[in-house]
Amino acid sequence: MTADAAYRLASEGTALLWQGDYQNARQLLQAMARRIERKPRKRPASPLDAFNAHRQAQAQRARTLGMLLIPLEADYSIALRRAPEVKDACREAYGPADAGGATPSVVSLRELLGLIGAHEWRKKGVEIPALGARIHPYYGVFSPVRGEYVDLVARAPLPARSLAFDIGTGTGVLASVLAKRGVARVVATDTDARALACARENIERLGLSDQIEVIEADLFPPGRAPLIVCNPPWLPARPSSPIERAIYDADGGMLRGFLDGLAAHLEPGGQGWLVLSDFAVHLGLRSADALQAMIDAAGLKVIGRDDIRPMHPKAADSTDPLYHARKAEVTSLWRLGAK
Repeated sequence: MTADAAYRLASEGTALLWQGDYQNARQLLQAMARRIERKPRKRPASPLDAFNAHRQAQAQRARTLGMLLIPLEADYSIALRRAPEVKDACREAYGPADAGGATPSVVSLRELLGLIGAHEWRKKGVEIPALGARIHPYYGVFSPVRGEYVDLVARAPLPARSLAFDIGTGTGVLASVLAKRGVARVVATDTDARALACARENIERLGLSDQIEVIEADLFPPGRAPLIVCNPPWLPARPSSPIERAIYDADGGMLRGFLDGLAAHLEPGGQGWLVLSDFAVHLGLRSADALQAMIDAAGLKVIGRDDIRPMHPKAADSTDPLYHARKAEVTSLWRLGAK
């Protein structure tokens, strides 16, 4: 089958089960991707149009490339010539294979490559200069590859060193930074079981288990603290998959929940640190004054604000469809207090 024929079938919704050489399947996937990239795109009229067109194109790309399937044996091995060993990567994403009742299955090659990449990230880790160590993200847990938000938390003046809450901890990176800065006790929360396991493992690896407690909670743990930190998803849009929940927050639900509950969980004179990019403003997803209005409505005041420009490669890539918004983006740490 030619790449043109495979691309046409996949575009029409026909799945293709690959039975040949594994490396040839990778080459076919790359050829199909090149055919997607050749399609001409209309010039968007506004940043919001560009964002919507970008998400639509990404979703269509994922659907089309997801049609190329690879057979998996019951133990997650691949019975194809020149196939890599993927058992560990699959176990990390899907859980252990049940030897007693497991059956063969199929998986899209695109997803499988994502699992392999995530497995390598987990093994190698991400270097965090503020920690002088690496954080090892799990599959499906947001990786701290954008270091600017970590740097903001690493350098902001601490209001106290006795106790801090880290809301939506993910990999545990911000809780670890606070502990390394001398906060005696940090309570880190999350609702995702994979994130909770990831944070606990990273914290144990860093030798910070005596300082940091990781608990399952929807936003705030019980009690009050002099410092509460939250780095919510930055874009108020609906996630299309579980892995996008760290980026997209439908209707800004987590942001509003954090702001609305912050005053009730701060000790007198305490600070809430909101780490948020203004990328949504430049895309037209949120008005420039919306955040300040939410802060006011929650009975909060702005004590201070620290800004940093993005350092990731896309901010300098003029071919990126969202380049102008990325170029203008600023990530801020808002230091908030109760009125």
